[in-house]
Amino acid sequence: MQTEQAAPYKALLLEQQASLQAQLAALRGGAIGRVQASAEHYARPEDPQAQLNTEKELEFTLDAHESAELDAVQAALDRISAGRYGDCSDCGLAIPAARLQATPTALRCIACQQRAEQHPPGRP
Repeated sequence: MQTEQAAPYKALLLEQQASLQAQLAALRGGAIGRVQASAEHYARPEDPQAQLNTEKELEFTLDAHESAELDAVQAALDRISAGRYGDCSDCGLAIPAARLQATPTALRCIACQQRAEQHPPGRP
């Protein structure tokens, strides 16, 4: 896909990137450091330890998920810069515009994505 054709997707990706960065900053304590934010958040002696552990695990899971999404967005932006955006990473055919509109970070066309999900790496 030509760079100018990818412009609307680039705008979507940049918007998604900014949103994810804001969410991560909020999870990580904003302007204060992550350690300080965690200490303040989990320093409530009135809360049961199991609840604190569950909240901590949930926050770390959300952080990991949003970090992975941010990496996928950056990879898509890199593909735009390299002129490879919109090409299926498996078969090389163009990914339909509707799929890219719904999932701007898509690496594969629908058929290749379905095959990848049915036969993940490391599984027979």
